[in-house]
Amino acid sequence: MKIMVTGNMGYLGPAVVSHLRQQFDDCTIIGVDTGLFGHCLTERGLPEHLVDTQIFRDVRDLTPDLFSGVDAVVHLAAISNDPMGVRFEKVTDEINHRATLRTAEIAAASGVERFVFASSCSMYGYAEEGARRETDPLNPLTAYARSKVAAEVGLRDISMQTSMVITALRFSTACGFSGRLRLDLVLNDFVASALSTGRVSVLSDGSPWRPLIHVEDIARAFLAVLQAPRERVHNEAFNVGRTEENYQVRDVAHMVAEIVPGSRVCFAPGGGPDPRSYRVDCSKLAGTVPAFQPRFTVQKGIEQLYDAYRTHGLTRHDFASRYVRLKHVRRLIDEGRLDATLRWQEIGDVRAA
Repeated sequence: MKIMVTGNMGYLGPAVVSHLRQQFDDCTIIGVDTGLFGHCLTERGLPEHLVDTQIFRDVRDLTPDLFSGVDAVVHLAAISNDPMGVRFEKVTDEINHRATLRTAEIAAASGVERFVFASSCSMYGYAEEGARRETDPLNPLTAYARSKVAAEVGLRDISMQTSMVITALRFSTACGFSGRLRLDLVLNDFVASALSTGRVSVLSDGSPWRPLIHVEDIARAFLAVLQAPRERVHNEAFNVGRTEENYQVRDVAHMVAEIVPGSRVCFAPGGGPDPRSYRVDCSKLAGTVPAFQPRFTVQKGIEQLYDAYRTHGLTRHDFASRYVRLKHVRRLIDEGRLDATLRWQEIGDVRAA
């Protein structure tokens, strides 16, 4: 089996590639990444040593020759959060929406059998009336969420015109330690703040709801869908997580404070309710693909992050800038290494982010 993983050098990449390698002993894995967050490495050699071929290419520039003999595409490549979407709204649409559809079209024309898209539950936006199911109305409030909605709509159209099995996985908010770390995620940030400052800093009033899922369980979801019978997952979207792992932000903050010694919860003065508030029901995936069994709880994720941050000796400086997407990209632009469309100005930059 030959599997292409786009965005393999991002936060999810190490876990996804590692699980693919463990499950498919004889598979060939091709990594495709622009290297924008190559600096986020926390463990040497991840994930490049796990892929058979690493292609440094912007997902907007993929060509049919790259898909020769590929059986499945795991599409992770994206502008990955709301602050980045605000600063780079047009680029977010280009990459998350238009490049996703172009990638799927090339894959289908090249004979790829499966295409699994990393979507997001953020497309539910503000939805406080109950846990959202996949058939409920969408209410995207940000450029990032709108790009995911547009990509799913386009993928459904493509799925009606091709035999390629297309599946959208709407992930809960990711958390947990990774070989390529991100700290602009609520739980990862809370634990980093608690460890480095003694404060779990909550910028809102803490009332918004968020579903959470560990990065390792995200990888398990990709595996389960890739192995599921075609008729169960073709042209389907699934909420991914645990239905019982929906929490209000303030409750997550207090869980962190209970686990990280000497820390306390602090609310920002004047912090109001965040309009991005939603819960999700994950029963569809559990009923359709029972092979997917999440193993992490939020509490276990907090404990893992706390231990990993200390083991790897991450510093307050690391927490403040190194692993925060928008701050890193701004630095690269200020240094003239990236342009405003997030394209490298020199070929060598892609390997030296």
